Amino acid sequence: MKIDWSGPDCDQVWAERTARLDRLGRAPEALGALKEYYKDNPVAFINDWGCTIDPRNAELGLPVTIPFILFPKQEEFVKWLVARWRARENGLAEKSRDMGVSWICCAVAVWMWLFYDGAVIGFGSRKEEYVDRLGDPKCLFWKVRKFITLLPKELRPHGWEERQHGLYMRILNPSNGSAIVGEAGDNIGRGNRTSIYFLDESAFYDRPDSIDAAVSQTSNCKIDVSTPNGNGNAFFRKRHSGKVPVFTLHWRDDPRKSQEWYDKQVKALDPVIVAQEIDIDYNASTNNAWIDGALLLDAQKNGPADIEATGQWIIGVDAAHMGNDESVIHMRKGRLNLEQRIDRKLEGPALAGRIVEEIRALEFTGEYVRAIVVELDGPGVSCHDHLKLGYYGARVIGVHTGARLRDNINYNVRALLWRRARDYLNSPPVALHNDTELRAQLSSMRYAYKDGLLLMQDKKTYKKDYGRSPDRADAFVLTFADTDVIQEEDYEEFDYEFLEERSAYSGY
Repeated sequence: MKIDWSGPDCDQVWAERTARLDRLGRAPEALGALKEYYKDNPVAFINDWGCTIDPRNAELGLPVTIPFILFPKQEEFVKWLVARWRARENGLAEKSRDMGVSWICCAVAVWMWLFYDGAVIGFGSRKEEYVDRLGDPKCLFWKVRKFITLLPKELRPHGWEERQHGLYMRILNPSNGSAIVGEAGDNIGRGNRTSIYFLDESAFYDRPDSIDAAVSQTSNCKIDVSTPNGNGNAFFRKRHSGKVPVFTLHWRDDPRKSQEWYDKQVKALDPVIVAQEIDIDYNASTNNAWIDGALLLDAQKNGPADIEATGQWIIGVDAAHMGNDESVIHMRKGRLNLEQRIDRKLEGPALAGRIVEEIRALEFTGEYVRAIVVELDGPGVSCHDHLKLGYYGARVIGVHTGARLRDNINYNVRALLWRRARDYLNSPPVALHNDTELRAQLSSMRYAYKDGLLLMQDKKTYKKDYGRSPDRADAFVLTFADTDVIQEEDYEEFDYEFLEERSAYSGY
């Protein structure tokens, strides 16, 4: 059947379904064969019998319950989901808003629940009300219950009663022992093992790493589904890791939407919302970010041959705490930035030795390193002290980025360094190594103003928001600590709360 997506003829679809049921009623022995067919053809099952609910139709005088006819990209997504499940592998789906993705995931869950004995399908979201709250159309389990209830009785499980089997956070199939289960927040992945697990809007989780660890023991097939939420989070890193299959549902794949529709959204919505929920733009979907992601994309397109590197080398060093923090060495010569050197769990003396080796490698080619800048607000002190005692000690600069300034522009040294970094990127050409994590950290760092002075998001707050420390970004930014920045007479006072890693700004 040819569908006019701008105004589909639902009456024709209902008529065809009614005729199909009449034929089945006259030949009930065909039901078994039909179920066997649908067991291997989820797209046909959804197109033949699926329904969705769209409350927005009420204001137009149109039916709220409508047949679920998949458009081509949605059909591809159904097949992609099933392929991930059969291959026992993870996947990630990035989406524009209003692409029917939640309904598709629910429909696939019901298909598995109906046709595969003992299947357990899991759903998790950051809030309980997004998974299940009785009577709430926005939650996933409301959609699942509606999808089941609107199926013909011939296809519903024998003995199915919604009140008895459509329980809170658990929907049971009385015929074959299958179940659809839900979890929320930090409890995601703590329940039973599942055949497949859908992680709803996972770019917005507060503690994604701990949830990933929990779900890894729960299911062999975990599907992250989300719109972007900037590029400093675990969803972004997973999306660009190259380690999981990715499926993209962009608004341009939706035959119901046009350029006119998009232009209307642009006029009506905040640019960050357009980037996040419509354009699938990770670099532009962080509100209040200090550095525009587009600047970084341009810089990362350039290689050493595209840049005239002038001046002398300056090295920025961000030393790590333990855990997943990184010790990062960043080497910059004018407009040229080399690939960062990254280590974990290095003690100060070992990191100092690593830096010396990098300096010697540069000097072997006839280059000169003018300064080695080490951040002192944390574990960098030991590294700094060991470097100071060595051959390069005169060129080693220790920087307290939390130190207050008296320039009436920047709250502290950290703000000044980030300001200089943005000015640098705003004056192309720049060559920056194509590291997605570096780009994510630089373009997701937020800012505010305190007493009229620029204040950057501190490490502790950033790590709380994104699950890891901005070590790569800070190492790059430290290369802008020229001697005039860090002279002690420029300091107004030390902000000791900042140095103890308690945020000086509580408005993020």
